[in-house]
Amino acid sequence: MSIHKKAVQGILVLGWLVWSLPAFGAGEHSPHEGKQHGSGQHGGPGDAAKKGHGGGGKHSGHGYGRPKGPPADIPAHIRGKLDQDGTKINLNRSLIGVKGMQILADMPELKNVRSLALQGNKLGDEGVRILTTSETFKHTENLSLWGNKVSAQGAKMIAESPNMKNLKELKLTRNQIGDEGVEALAASENSSALTFVDFSANEISDRGALAIANSPQFSNLKRLDLYNNRITTKGMKALLQSKNLKSLEMLILVRNEIDLEKADEIAKNPSLPNLKRLELE
Repeated sequence: MSIHKKAVQGILVLGWLVWSLPAFGAGEHSPHEGKQHGSGQHGGPGDAAKKGHGGGGKHSGHGYGRPKGPPADIPAHIRGKLDQDGTKINLNRSLIGVKGMQILADMPELKNVRSLALQGNKLGDEGVRILTTSETFKHTENLSLWGNKVSAQGAKMIAESPNMKNLKELKLTRNQIGDEGVEALAASENSSALTFVDFSANEISDRGALAIANSPQFSNLKRLDLYNNRITTKGMKALLQSKNLKSLEMLILVRNEIDLEKADEIAKNPSLPNLKRLELE
């Protein structure tokens, strides 16, 4: 399988939209804030695409209208963000903090939540502790903790929690889980149902990449985002030749430390039968 440098942009955009529907449904932003899966290339079945996350990016703006602190009435704010059927809540950038996380955990209205979007809420590991120890969230399938200063300890809490066994999508974008956090999740039965994982911008090296590649817990993973880490060609090779990632359809390794001259040759002989999309630059 080769890495194509040119292909039909329209197909790529359509493919990106399909992949992004769950995120938009949960009120998430694009896969990498300030970046877009713009005018890259897209391979056909059995092929991989070599393309960039970049392009024009999103307008940074001046932050007008964004909250500068937690809501004055956090319970009312939470209720206002909960879908009518009680299965989804989008609290992205609400700045509820650890106090708000405790309020969330104590609200019976959230007992049926399946999709929990918590991007940019200053939760830290203490907020993750409250989240993972509360039975309120035991039905959660889609969890976004993007940009909450979660460390390896927080990742371990997710990995070890009896309330996090139903996770299908996990976004830990722009945190600090590192290789240790990845290893904890790679060894956890809580990862066995995951189909989408976003580990972007977490200082992950080849050690973390090898943990993913060698983990039978990630056998159902279809999308793996490792954008902006410290993975080298060695880590890329381990992922592409993994015996455990048979379900993987999309792999993003943009902004890592991969030798692109060697990458093309490695990508010709992957062990991933379902891989359709590979992003390296």
